[in-house]
Formats: sequence, structure tokens, C-alpha cells
Amino acid sequence: MTEIEDLYERYAGDVRRFALYLSGDMVMADEITCDTFVRAWMASARIRQPTVKSYLFAIARNAYTDLLRRAARHTQLDEKMPDTRVSPQTQVEQRAEVRAVLAALQQLPEMDRTVLLMRTLDEMPYEEIAEMLEISVVAAKVKVHRARLKLMKTRQAWREVVPAAGAES
Repeated sequence: MTEIEDLYERYAGDVRRFALYLSGDMVMADEITCDTFVRAWMASARIRQPTVKSYLFAIARNAYTDLLRRAARHTQLDEKMPDTRVSPQTQVEQRAEVRAVLAALQQLPEMDRTVLLMRTLDEMPYEEIAEMLEISVVAAKVKVHRARLKLMKTRQAWREVVPAAGAES
């Protein structure tokens, strides 16, 4: 049991952060993290990934896609419904910008988002990403580049809108 505890202590933060950026939801990220370590503990096969971290990320990604499949069976809430937990008066510019970028991140295709997060958040080498996701190194590099461009365009558009909104009030 101490082996899984050591594994959890060492990698739980990384797995949770990866799950949070994949899902965009803290509760779901916690669920994915728990599920990842349960699956790792229950796995009888030996690790086939280049590192333990990439093995755990692969499990987390599979747990995320499993959750998405299960969620697809449920009725979706109206996305246009306003979030009553946060009032416009309490929002600060930095948080709004972060939300805009996170929303843009969620709009990226799942594979592009995964590659970008592995590269930028966890500083994984392109070779390891390519091997884990079974794509070429060039494809991994292209996906990261395109995802970064999309996020930069979102930030720029947000910055152009914010001063215009402030001038109207």
C-alpha cells in the first residue's frame, strides 16, 4: 500500500492540474484524479509509457473521456443560463481575461488541448507526447503551435473589447 501512497504524494498535484485544465471543472478534476490513482492501483499490467507521469496522464485522459461519455447520456443544462455565483461588480480584469483564455482553451479540440497542456503545463518533451498519444513528433509540434496561436488571438480580442466596454460606462 505504501507504493501507491508514494505515487499519490508525488504525482497527485500534477495529475489534478492536468485534469483541471482538461475538464475546466474542479469537481470533475478531483474525480478524475481519484479515478486515475484507483486505476493505477488496480492495474496489473506493467507501465508501458516512458515515465510514470505520462502513464498517469494517459490514465487521467482516459478517465476524462469516460466521464464525457457518461455525461453525454444526461440532459445538458442551458449554457446561456447566467452564472449567479459571480456578480459583474466583483469581477476583476485579470480574472475575466483568465476566464476568456480558459474558455478558448475548452473550445480547442480535445487532442490539441491535451498536447498543449502536456507541453506547456508539464513541460513534457515532444517525443514523449508523441509516443503517448501515438502521433508524430511533427504533429505534436504543429498542434501546440496552432493551439498557442488560437489562445493568443483570444487574448488580443479580449484586450480590444475590454477598453471599449470601459469607455461606454
